[in-house]
Amino acid sequence: MQNIIIDQPYRFVPPCKGVFWPRALQTLVPMFLRRKFGIESIEFRGTGHLQSSLASGYGITLTPNHCRPCDPLVMATLSRKIGRPFYYMASWHLFMQGKLQAWLVNCLGAFSVYREGMDREAIRAATDILVEGKRPLVLFPEGVISRTNDLLRPFMEGISLITGAASKQRAKLSLPASVVIHPVAIKYLLITEVESSLHQVLDEIEARFCWQRRETPLVERIVRVGEALLGLKELEHFGRVQVGAIEQRLQALIDHLLDRRETKWLGGKRQSTFMGRIKALRAAILKDMLAGQLPPQERAERWRELADIYLTVQLSNYPSSYVRSNPTPERLTETVERFEEDTTDKARIHGRWRVIIQIGEAIEIGPERNGADERLTEQLQARVQAMIEQINREQESGQSVLR
Repeated sequence: MQNIIIDQPYRFVPPCKGVFWPRALQTLVPMFLRRKFGIESIEFRGTGHLQSSLASGYGITLTPNHCRPCDPLVMATLSRKIGRPFYYMASWHLFMQGKLQAWLVNCLGAFSVYREGMDREAIRAATDILVEGKRPLVLFPEGVISRTNDLLRPFMEGISLITGAASKQRAKLSLPASVVIHPVAIKYLLITEVESSLHQVLDEIEARFCWQRRETPLVERIVRVGEALLGLKELEHFGRVQVGAIEQRLQALIDHLLDRRETKWLGGKRQSTFMGRIKALRAAILKDMLAGQLPPQERAERWRELADIYLTVQLSNYPSSYVRSNPTPERLTETVERFEEDTTDKARIHGRWRVIIQIGEAIEIGPERNGADERLTEQLQARVQAMIEQINREQESGQSVLR
């Protein structure tokens, strides 16, 4: 399990207001992206939409998809391109991986949000950023890294709460401009061959199963390994491998793991969304752990509970037909990266990449919006998905679009 859950009392990390360090560190980002993530080039599209909103003095929110760990750094290259630092709402665990990383993340514009509860300080900071309107605010509405560039996870509704509150405050202050949201699509495209590298990862995983290497096409190997990993988890939690469609088996295992814990920790109460269920369970389990008073055995048992909940998030990141429906090199690579990350907590670089950042037209948020707006959330997700699909169609047809 990756170190994303921190069993220490939360301390809000406010945004760093200075501009020197963001601009200085941004000069190093392209080199870091090449060395750490294999990203060779980045193409920017639709920057005129963002430049227009900046010129108008709007409070600006950018809502990119979140399919790879390097997405915030990719967005930092957009910040450098338009000459304006960004703020980023970032999970608190990123600030708890050492003092140097915490300093770097904060200097680049990130402030913390506590994902296991209602973080009013983070919401207030995000709202204040939009009211002030000096820098765009980057929010990743999927909430977690998906590793599925072509398929979005459900967007969370916090964006409508933050932007609506900021718009109301700007109206009360009689500010001349509004709050806008720009949907952003980040699309990663391979520029080198990766098949041999992916076969190597599958060799390593299959060796742990004591399988003999067979000359099997890459797609079939990926499907077989995925089914084997799922079967092992079914053996662990059900006592036997289940039968039926993969999608049904995945959902059955997720519900099995969450239902019994919701009964134990929440009295059977169940949130309406998957991530809502995860958040509620983590908050309940962590509550006494944060006080530091639990005996070692109870503490260890709670970490096992959290590990099983983490497993459900991992399972949810495997759409059943993602590989077979359209086995592009990018989808195959994403799936093998997910295998590697879920079995070792790390993923190596496979191939070299170029990135397209597409910025959509502004969606204006008026002060009349109240609370969470499901329609706005759906609209944002649809726009980001449409931009990703448009880029995919261009790649398939070989079209080159000049902007």
